[in-house]
Amino acid sequence: GQPFPYDPGPKVLCPSCIAEPPPFDRARAAFAYDDHSRRLVLALKHADRQHGLGAFGQWLARAGSELLAEADIVAPIPLHWTRLFARRFNQSAMLAQAALAANAKATSVAEAKAGHAPPRFEPLLLTRHKRTPPQGRRSRRGRAANVQGAFRLSAGMDVKGRRILLIDDVLTTGATIAECARVLRRAGAARVDVLTLARVIRD
Repeated sequence: GQPFPYDPGPKVLCPSCIAEPPPFDRARAAFAYDDHSRRLVLALKHADRQHGLGAFGQWLARAGSELLAEADIVAPIPLHWTRLFARRFNQSAMLAQAALAANAKATSVAEAKAGHAPPRFEPLLLTRHKRTPPQGRRSRRGRAANVQGAFRLSAGMDVKGRRILLIDDVLTTGATIAECARVLRRAGAARVDVLTLARVIRD
């Protein structure tokens, strides 16, 4: 999902994915994380401003239309229960619901009749059983170490042979999403894709 300055054609990988392939298959984002979009993301995440969810859902559905069409299960990146209790909501779960709602509206009647079942929303697919310090101000290596072993597949969940779409607010280094993808891969997931509202663009 790293943008190129020009269209290189289909199935071209960026050098970082070739040198160090991530544990997920594809990543897409609605927009770049910069000074302007940061205000939108932080307003949802920390200021409880949910009035933008309708627009966010449409942007996510557009950016991730291919991923949503192919997914069996859509799941948010989970919060530790203590952080969820303090914040009162998981912004990733809200974004996932908004994206699914917008995608359902955009799906044509013809597609529905053709038997394309919509993906199943599983907000509790993964559990964040380890409370980790915030990722901000950590290096790429520090972020990866911070979330190592922090996630588990929730009891009773079966992802064997399933195509999973993970949804989060921001993809920075990808450490959190990568750790979740590893858990799903070990549990037998056939594919793990990622859809985020924003992503940090690195040179």
